[in-house]
Amino acid sequence: MNSYEKYMSIIGTIGNIMFYLQAYKIFISKSAESVSGPGFLVSVIGLSSWLLYGILLKNKPLIIANGFGVIGATITLWGIFLYGSFSLY
Repeated sequence: MNSYEKYMSIIGTIGNIMFYLQAYKIFISKSAESVSGPGFLVSVIGLSSWLLYGILLKNKPLIIANGFGVIGATITLWGIFLYGSFSLY
């Protein structure tokens, strides 16, 4: 991996930390009432698609960043199902 790919792996991963911060808040407060379930579902689908694309291209920065994001968004979505009221409207 060249230096730019390393940089993008780091930046992509840092950008996805927001999912973990949201999950932390949900699990600590035991509330996800103000968090959009459909929004996080769309995020999981989008991140999973980018992860698959990265795997097909064998592109490490895409795999690392989006793999990290999929895990964080899935944890957040799990918290929404546990502590929120998941509604499509």
